[in-house]
Amino acid sequence: MKILLVRTNYNSHIITPPLGIGYLSSYLKQNGIDALIIDALRDKLNNTQVMQLILKEKPDAVGITCLTAFYDEVIDLVKLIKKNKFICIIGGVHTTFLPYQTLLDSGADYVICGDGELALTELAKNNFINNSEIQGVYSISNLKSADQPIEKAKSILTLDNIPFPDWDQISPISYPKAPHGAIVNNFPIAIITTTRGCPYDCTFCASPQFYGRKIRFRSPENVIDEIKYLIKKYGVKEIHFEDDNLTLKREHIEKICNLIIQNNIKISWACPNGIRADKVDEDLIKLMAKSGCYFFAYGIESANPQILKNIKKQETIEQIEKSIEIADRLGISCQGFFIFGLPGETLETIKESIDFAKKSKLSRAQFLILDVLPGSELWTILKGQFKPNFRKNSYKEPEWLPEGLTVNQLIDAQSHAFRAFYFRPKIFFKLVGSIKFDQVKFIIRRLVDYNVFKKCS
Repeated sequence: MKILLVRTNYNSHIITPPLGIGYLSSYLKQNGIDALIIDALRDKLNNTQVMQLILKEKPDAVGITCLTAFYDEVIDLVKLIKKNKFICIIGGVHTTFLPYQTLLDSGADYVICGDGELALTELAKNNFINNSEIQGVYSISNLKSADQPIEKAKSILTLDNIPFPDWDQISPISYPKAPHGAIVNNFPIAIITTTRGCPYDCTFCASPQFYGRKIRFRSPENVIDEIKYLIKKYGVKEIHFEDDNLTLKREHIEKICNLIIQNNIKISWACPNGIRADKVDEDLIKLMAKSGCYFFAYGIESANPQILKNIKKQETIEQIEKSIEIADRLGISCQGFFIFGLPGETLETIKESIDFAKKSKLSRAQFLILDVLPGSELWTILKGQFKPNFRKNSYKEPEWLPEGLTVNQLIDAQSHAFRAFYFRPKIFFKLVGSIKFDQVKFIIRRLVDYNVFKKCS
């Protein structure tokens, strides 16, 4: 039995190992099922080239990971696969919340809703037939409409029972210098998650519904074992923790930091996916810095208090500002994520966010335009008020507009925000001095993608 796992190529300036299919591959192998990974994003393969590799490998089935940002690329590839008569399974966050539409659009044999390890393994052991008894697995024969309730697949509750991702197939040294966060201290970089899930209920995010507002933790010892393995086998010099909530449980992150120090592990590390400002304080930040952390990102979203309430952020702008100031004083470089176009947004609140970013101690800022994601609370609340556009440039084109704002105003606001923040001499020259030569092409691509040089309308 052989399963081929695929991430399609799509327009992205972040090119890092796909941990989801990395975990799937290692779990399948642990259960006696051969797995091969094709990362078309890393290898710059179009769907025709991916199909050629599939024909060469002749797997028993093809599994494809799917996020909203590359839904159309997935649909096009699945149609090619089915034309060549291979069994095809789609999984991922987008598929979990729109399984019926995904089956209709693609012609795939199955979709898996929720975590994929147990469901895909059971499906493979059943020779990809008789899926009706496998929780979280659906086909067009047992999913009759978009309104039919779905049950997510069973999850592995003890994350230490899942082997490390299949690093041999997604080796950190095989990836270009295009990491999350753009500017880094050291290469090679490996990305790690120490948790799965999120207990919060931010309305713009699909994670709470995907994981049922619960969080599972790997043991700190298991995390340290993976870091040691990555250093020894691949010469990794930097770790990026991509958790939704790395610092949620204080004893968890404290133990990881203390084990890094106790084991004399010489590694730099960062949190480019963001941490919550209300879940760190001066003592914890000191410990994180001592263990090698040099960079935080914060999900700020907006500097307007009412918008933060609208999106159920459960943080205040005062908490966020204080946390940034402490981190900066302790030598941690900080980036803020802002989202333009949230409910309640106006030209005045956009200016409020830009002004906050400029006066704060942030050394970097990312200004995004709202994507209304399937699975998020906003997807449900705004249903019927906009037409989803899965072909748009994710986080760069609006599909839903707050009252009083236009498409051009939001796009112009994004361009203006980047220029207003980065084209200040202190920030600009510090940033330029941090860029390594072989990163330049990826940085330029980011600038173009986010319309930094676009003339405002």
